[in-house]
Amino acid sequence: MSRRPFPLAGRRCAAAALLGASAVAAVPAWAQAYPTRPIRIIVPFAPGGGNDIAARFVAQMFNESFGQSGIVDNRPGGGSTVGTAIAAKANPDGYTILVSHNAMAINPSLYAKLPYDTARDFVQVSLIAATTNVLVVHPSTGVKNVKDLIALLAKKPRAYNYASTGAGGTSYLAAEYFMQLTKTEMVHVPYKGTGPALTDLVGGSTQFMIAAAPGTLGFVKGGRLVALATTGAKRWAQLPDLPTLAEAGVPGYQFDTWYGAHAPSKTPRELVARLNAEINKALAVPALRAKLTEAGLDPVGGTPEEFSKFMRSELERMRRIILASGAKPEQ
Repeated sequence: MSRRPFPLAGRRCAAAALLGASAVAAVPAWAQAYPTRPIRIIVPFAPGGGNDIAARFVAQMFNESFGQSGIVDNRPGGGSTVGTAIAAKANPDGYTILVSHNAMAINPSLYAKLPYDTARDFVQVSLIAATTNVLVVHPSTGVKNVKDLIALLAKKPRAYNYASTGAGGTSYLAAEYFMQLTKTEMVHVPYKGTGPALTDLVGGSTQFMIAAAPGTLGFVKGGRLVALATTGAKRWAQLPDLPTLAEAGVPGYQFDTWYGAHAPSKTPRELVARLNAEINKALAVPALRAKLTEAGLDPVGGTPEEFSKFMRSELERMRRIILASGAKPEQ
C-alpha cells in the first residue's frame, strides 16, 4: 500500500483558522445566528475509542463557541451502518452531524447493499483528527514481537481469535489486511465498538486486536495488553520505542485511522461553512489541541473541499485493499 500520511497537519490547522474566520464573515445573518438549540452528534459506534474522543471534542466546541450543547448519541451496530443510516435520514438543518472514521470509505466496497449512499447522502464538513492503530496481544500468548506472532499463527492456523469493532470496522479490515500480507489465519470475533472489544481482549476471551491507539494506550501502559507495533507510516510519538508494522516485519503495511464530521447532504452550504469554521477555530486553540494530542490524536482540520477530495481518494484506496484482502462482512 502506498504511503499516505496526513500532510502538514499543524500548519493546516493554523491556516484553517484564518479560512474559518473569513467563512463566518461570508455567511448570511440567519446562519450566523445558528444554532439556537442543542446539536445532535451521532457516533455510529459504542462509547469508548477514538470516535468518542473526536465527537466529544466537537461537543465541547459547540458548548464553548456556540453556547449550545453538543449531545453525543452513540448508535452502534452493523459495522457503523446503523448509526450512519440514521444520520443520512436526519433533517438537514444543521442540528445533526455524524462523526465517523474510515468506515465511511470502507463500507461501500465491503457491503453489497447499504441503507444509505455515502456519496449521495452526505456532505463532508471537516477532518478532525487522525491517529495510528496499535497491534496488541493478550499477555497469555507469550508473544513479544511481530515476528514471533507471525510464527505462532503460522504454526497453529485459526487456533487464535482476533477482536474487532464489528464486520466492516477499521480494526476488522486492518486485521484482515495483516493476515493477507503475512499469510496467516485467525478467527474473527466482532463486537459493537472498541470498548467492548478491548474489555474482552483484556479478559482473555480473544488474543489479538489492531485497535485505534487512543483507546489502547491505558491498557498497554498498565501492562494488561502487550503492544507489538503501530500501523502508521512513522512511529507514534506516545510510544516512540514501538516499531511500525512495516519496520517489524510486514513490509508495505500501513493503516491509519482518521475521524471526520459529516452532515446530511442537503444541509445548507452556509451551515456547513459555519460548522467547518468553528471546528477549525477550535483545532487552532492550543489548549484544545493539547487535549486531542494527550488522547493520542493528531489534529488535522481543513476545508470541506479538502475533506471531499480526501474522501474520494479513500473510497478508491479502500476498494483496492478490500478486493486484495478478500474481506467480507460477517453474515
